[in-house]
Amino acid sequence: MAETAVGVRDGHGATATAARGSGGGGDRDRSRCRGEKKPIEHAYRDGERLELAVWCADEAGPYQAIPPPGSSWQPTGEPARYPHEYVRGGTAKLLTLFHPATGQVRVKGVTRTPHAVLHPWFEAELSAIVATLPQRGELVESAANRVAWARWQEGLSARFTLLDDLPPLRMLLILDNLAGHKSAAFVCWLRAHGIMPLYTPLGGSWLNMAESMQRILVSRALSGQHPENPAQIMAWLAAVGRGWNTAPTPFEWGGKRAARRQRAWERRHRLGGSGAVTGPSLSSPVNV
Repeated sequence: MAETAVGVRDGHGATATAARGSGGGGDRDRSRCRGEKKPIEHAYRDGERLELAVWCADEAGPYQAIPPPGSSWQPTGEPARYPHEYVRGGTAKLLTLFHPATGQVRVKGVTRTPHAVLHPWFEAELSAIVATLPQRGELVESAANRVAWARWQEGLSARFTLLDDLPPLRMLLILDNLAGHKSAAFVCWLRAHGIMPLYTPLGGSWLNMAESMQRILVSRALSGQHPENPAQIMAWLAAVGRGWNTAPTPFEWGGKRAARRQRAWERRHRLGGSGAVTGPSLSSPVNV
């Protein structure tokens, strides 16, 4: 069955569309993912240059209140000892907003992630971030602003309707393609605040740099420790986030290795006599 776009109308008459499709051949799925990952890679490489803030959102966990694997500092002759009883003290999750260009991260530990918990935190943090961005309302014409919004929807299987009256585009938000992230209320809120969501394709969580940030924070907070309850896990994660922000490290998409692969992919066959090139090499002439 072919993939179709389904519109969801909210109480204000705005429509958010979501993709609905069936399973199929692996080649077809891979080709669709290839088209959806290009806007995300383009956002990482050119978003900030286009004066658009690029942030990543994700939630990780659950993390159990049990001794996780890892090393820890102990006095000589006094190794760490774990209790002989296997007691589950509960679980905690981590909500993350990450800005790769500066390395700044915003985190919150929670015990559950329903929409009633997830969306209010995202909206509060994103509102604070947008408030710090330079105003673009008077600098962007209506037609150019609409083109800017439509540009980032090219190749996406899940698109929302672009209304006639669009706010200036100010941020690109990369997040997983969970159903809650595509709800009409949340998508309309993002659009009203000038935020363009870019969803990672199925099996494409590696496109979200917040995943790498979370691994670093969780490793630093829990490795070799023995949390006894979810509150302790959440406190440690928050402390590690504050410590990271004192000297954040910017992230770069792909780096030099990805640039070399891109150059190899785009390599052309040079022709003599001028600077002309062709894609594939010219085949030898065939005498008839």
